[in-house]
Amino acid sequence: MQLIDSHCHIHDREFFDADAAEAVYQRSVKQLQAMLLIGTSLDDSRQAISFAGMHPEKCFAAIGIHPHEAGKKSKQEIVEELQGLGLLADDPSVRAVGECGLDFYYNDRSEVLGKQTSLLEGQLQIASDNNLPVSFHVREAFVDFWPILDNFPDIQGVLHSFTDKPEHLEIALGKGLLIGINGIATFTSQSWQKELFKSVPIDSFVLETDAPFLTPHPIRGTINEPINVTYVTKYLAELRGEDEEYIAEHTTANARRLFRF
Repeated sequence: MQLIDSHCHIHDREFFDADAAEAVYQRSVKQLQAMLLIGTSLDDSRQAISFAGMHPEKCFAAIGIHPHEAGKKSKQEIVEELQGLGLLADDPSVRAVGECGLDFYYNDRSEVLGKQTSLLEGQLQIASDNNLPVSFHVREAFVDFWPILDNFPDIQGVLHSFTDKPEHLEIALGKGLLIGINGIATFTSQSWQKELFKSVPIDSFVLETDAPFLTPHPIRGTINEPINVTYVTKYLAELRGEDEEYIAEHTTANARRLFRF
């Protein structure tokens, strides 16, 4: 199968030292056409670019600052980090901005909305200025997210690790956004989420692992790796009543179209 992992963090030194990252890459590269290394901070985005630069045939980078970072920074620090992020956008390995967005699951909305909004808007401007798609992280925040996105009508992107309600799926599809499906689909106990993953049109989703997180069934309890996107593919084929090759062909084409691999 021709598969792409559209969202992983194997470059991140918090989780993988240099030898471990290389080993994970080598185990995955034989079965994957591409891996998108997702930045979550300015330094992490630089690491993603560095790792992608060492593996230019199969690895590409997304530069971004995660919404969780907003609460840790002053308004001036956010401005400065956005300036630094913008300087990375013209690296040849960079194919997206993200992950960026809004997250009120772990954060009190009233305390972080302003900073998270500034951080998101700044990254959307970088994406718009550089004609880059966006990998979005949105958790319990769609009511605030949609009006912000509407101010950037030219933006294309993917809702990473989407598990929200069907009404937000409908809005996302109406805006031409892709849906990122990962290991959560294989172990969720929510029947409505299974129906959601079953209902997404084949040309409207991409596969991802979020490695080292969200390890799929049946290998829960291990460190996730990009190669494990194969488990997600197998599960979706069974869930949707479709052939694995059919899912692989379409999701790979979707990822190539969005990220220009």
